[in-house]
Amino acid sequence: MSADKKSSEPLFSKKNKKLITDPLTDNNPVTIQVLGICSALAITVQVNQAIVMSMSVLFVIIMGNWIVSMLRNLIPSRIRIIVQLLVVASLVIIVDQVLAAFLPDLSAKLSVFVGLIITNCIIMGRLEAFAMANKPWPSILDGFGNGLGYGAILILVAVFRELFGSGTLMGFPIFGNALPGEESGLYAMGYQNNNLMILPPMALIIVGVIIWVQRSRNKALIEEH
Repeated sequence: MSADKKSSEPLFSKKNKKLITDPLTDNNPVTIQVLGICSALAITVQVNQAIVMSMSVLFVIIMGNWIVSMLRNLIPSRIRIIVQLLVVASLVIIVDQVLAAFLPDLSAKLSVFVGLIITNCIIMGRLEAFAMANKPWPSILDGFGNGLGYGAILILVAVFRELFGSGTLMGFPIFGNALPGEESGLYAMGYQNNNLMILPPMALIIVGVIIWVQRSRNKALIEEH
């Protein structure tokens, strides 16, 4: 009776839904756990780079969580970290090869940061803290939620940096044409791009502002952290 009841549990129960929604709000891996900051500093100068990095991490963390969860009862405790690194490294190689084949320009811009996904604290943290102790479906949802939470912050930071640093979004001009002698839109009225926005420290400042806004809206986060 209890086994039947357990097997009939909805795939998207309240508990499972929280695995997706929590990393997007009160347990975001970047703004609350302060993980994955290096990539936020490095590749958020353009939105398209942030999107590709977010999709890459999303794929790796979902598949990594699923694979490790499937193997969790077969992995000896003393070599579990090595196995997790092997799984993540294999997935990152797949991502790197796909990007090099289909998006060579973006692959060149992302450079070593794709390979550094292997050491991303968010991914290794979820494999060790969640996938090693839970079944495949919750592990997939946990990976999906944390991947979305990470990607949302990266893309948000990239929007501000590219918009105010280059006057474009996804490479398309937003404020007009800034070419010398052909200024239009806001540029014709004297607007100039803020070059500070394209420097790495600005990403840290924007992330800091996001953290401040998030915690000021939720006083419980201040008490917990």
